[in-house]
Amino acid sequence: QAQLVESGGGSVQAGGSLRLSCGASGFAHGDFSSYCMAWFRQAPEKRYEGVASIDSFGSTKYLDSVKGRFTISRDNTQNTLYLEMNSLRPEDTATYYCAADLRAKGYCFGLSTRDFGAWGRGTQVTVSS
Repeated sequence: QAQLVESGGGSVQAGGSLRLSCGASGFAHGDFSSYCMAWFRQAPEKRYEGVASIDSFGSTKYLDSVKGRFTISRDNTQNTLYLEMNSLRPEDTATYYCAADLRAKGYCFGLSTRDFGAWGRGTQVTVSS
């Protein structure tokens, strides 16, 4: 059973930076490199929002509001997904979740919650003004 564990959240002032990590294990089909991975976030009383995704080939997609500020990356040798967040804004405040597309096709179908079958428990990011 796939397990995803996020870390690296915290509280920062606007303009600050954080780096989130997600350790992955227990994938049933192939190794970590075979899976499309993504970060989502959910602010209080708001819907889940796809922040960024990365496929097996390193191709990435981003939510428009984070382009140029956030960078998603992966280390397949360490089974770890990262999200580097710079120039943070109060509106980035949310719980951030790591997610994996369990179809293991290598590429990413999209950045919708329905495309991802495994989720971590989340890590809180709070940005103060």
